[in-house]
Amino acid sequence: MAKKRRLLGVLSGGAVTALALVVAGPATAAAPPKASPTAVGHGGAVSSVDPDATAIGIEVLRRGGNAVDAAVATAAALGVTEPYSAGIGGGGFFVFYDAKRKKISTIDGRETAPASFTSTVFTENGTPIPFAEAVTSGLSVGVPGTPRTWDRALDAWGTRSLSRLLGPATALARKGFVVDATFRDQTAANAARFADFPATRRLFLPGGQPPAVGTTLRNPDLARTYEQLARGGVQQMYTGPIGADVVRTAQNPPVDPAATRIVRKGQLTMADLARYTAPFRAPTRTGYRGLDVYSMAPPSSGGTTVGEALNILERIGLQGVDPTQYLHRYLTATTLAFADRNRWVGDPAAVDVPVRELLSDRFAATRACLFDPARALTTPQPPGDPRAAGAECPIPAGAPVGAGEEGPSTTHLTVADKWGNVVAYTLTIEQTGGSGITVPGRGFLLNNELTDFNFTPVTPGVPDPNLPGPGKRPRSSMSPTIVLDHGKPLLALGSPGGATIITTVLQVLLGRLDRGLTLPAAIAAPRASGRNGAAVDAEPGFDTTALTALGWRFASVAEIGAVAAVEFLPDGRVLAAAEPTRRGGGSAAVVRR
Repeated sequence: MAKKRRLLGVLSGGAVTALALVVAGPATAAAPPKASPTAVGHGGAVSSVDPDATAIGIEVLRRGGNAVDAAVATAAALGVTEPYSAGIGGGGFFVFYDAKRKKISTIDGRETAPASFTSTVFTENGTPIPFAEAVTSGLSVGVPGTPRTWDRALDAWGTRSLSRLLGPATALARKGFVVDATFRDQTAANAARFADFPATRRLFLPGGQPPAVGTTLRNPDLARTYEQLARGGVQQMYTGPIGADVVRTAQNPPVDPAATRIVRKGQLTMADLARYTAPFRAPTRTGYRGLDVYSMAPPSSGGTTVGEALNILERIGLQGVDPTQYLHRYLTATTLAFADRNRWVGDPAAVDVPVRELLSDRFAATRACLFDPARALTTPQPPGDPRAAGAECPIPAGAPVGAGEEGPSTTHLTVADKWGNVVAYTLTIEQTGGSGITVPGRGFLLNNELTDFNFTPVTPGVPDPNLPGPGKRPRSSMSPTIVLDHGKPLLALGSPGGATIITTVLQVLLGRLDRGLTLPAAIAAPRASGRNGAAVDAEPGFDTTALTALGWRFASVAEIGAVAAVEFLPDGRVLAAAEPTRRGGGSAAVVRR
């Protein structure tokens, strides 16, 4: 079912409302924007999960803003309509292609742990605390990175002020959006924990129940918070009153006195917020079939894992093979890349991550040696040693290294403008609904990103790069990706989905670049996600018969990922593509058809 969200009073006569006008007019529904998963045309494009957000981004482009401006405005709107996946209480990774300089840059907006964190913060008497207790707690709240990401991106590459770009989302929060089935289902799945926090209950459980499909959900508290950010800038979060409210809420989560839930207090302080930075990082780069694939470097594992898998596949070979062998090779590559990801990737400020070696052709050759066209890999596989990779084909030694828990939520947007600039931006609050804790009077949920740390070493006796630490950034799987063809953008894409983000992005890339699928067809194709576990996750439409005969084991899951992408066509047009059905369907649009 396509999303039925409505743009309520944000666009008037084709114009974006100015910030000064967001309080004007009655809070009634306007005509809805038309949502489509595919659009082709000129002048720029936006693809996201939500038609309200996409429409806001398109209007920024239409009025002369660039891709960075539109990405920030779209992200702010997603904080209204996708509050369980994104918002200013979370973080993300921003990848930008500068058409004038022909350069890819990235911003690391990942949340950070408090300075007081230790490697044992999620344990008691040497035993990990229950994961559910960590998820819904102040202890899991990291320093939000999203406002700082917006500020850095606009300062470096934008043409509009944050104040101006927050205007449409502010109006949307005040006017409200129409609840669709996806939003209601997500609310219902979180209703029990939402009910334990009065501020969350008031906002998302009107009358004590999930909002009905077709009703309007308004968020005046978030509108006022956006207005405060617009007036005072992002320091309102990092040294000002918004941040003070975040810290107060994380340290002493406001739980209903009648609730029986154990809600642990957090350690976040104003000093932690004040020292937060969203650094520019060099992107990862992988050559594949004459193209250059750029993505996010650690603490994201997206760029290294997608890149290593592509390097392995280039050596195994995908050309001319039948569908079963293509998928067999794909699952082999992701299994091996995840084995290495789990062992080696963490926050580069805290651990030594061998990025260059993981992405080297020599290391890929040693991993590709393990491929057998007649038989699936035994899983879980042990990692390779990228620093010891030689010319021969070594037999991996040591124990497999598992992955910790990672929530399946998050959202992604992709934007291109008329000048050829491109943004691929993945942002999150971790679980669907984050920590479940709404900051009272502020209208946004706090993240629970620190549960992305491994609570204890996953494999005893093996160094774990993703243990908690002071000021440390937890490992992520977000994989905002831009593909260049001789220096010019060809594709840009990303997805939500926790660790399945990596396999989703890879599978869409392979479908488009190797299997001859159109971008919409590559997005719509049934997915499987092999991550070096006991079984491969597979959607119901994914045919497992022939692969099972090769020895692969499968577990059925309802859906994997929710891609938002843009492709530059040979005739000069741009194609925006989003999911046709997953997560209720996405929304793609162009400035001019």
